[in-house]
Amino acid sequence: MERVLGIGGYFLRAAAPAALTAWYRDCLGLDADENGLWRQEDGPTVFATFPAGSDYFGSPTQQTMLNFRVRDLDAMLAQLRACGADVAEETQDMAGVGRFGWVTDPEGHRIELWEPA
Repeated sequence: MERVLGIGGYFLRAAAPAALTAWYRDCLGLDADENGLWRQEDGPTVFATFPAGSDYFGSPTQQTMLNFRVRDLDAMLAQLRACGADVAEETQDMAGVGRFGWVTDPEGHRIELWEPA
């Protein structure tokens, strides 16, 4: 059986694509090239499904949520707040898994940030 090798891309519709790309670069440090190619660091990736009625993604109209691994969750959340980003006040700790925080991008997409244990 053939298997997928990893995430090949994540695509977002945007009213202002250049501005949203700049936000991901300037606030999250996502340094993709002009074609959107980003060389991420090796590490775990989680693939999980949620019940249709879950409020975990924020807005009920959001069908997927992007999760980024970070080295230092507190530093990343502080950086995002300094950018004026909409950062959730709460964080979550999961024993053996890590810590989680959330930010909403300028076009309303909720993003999860994960500092692995």
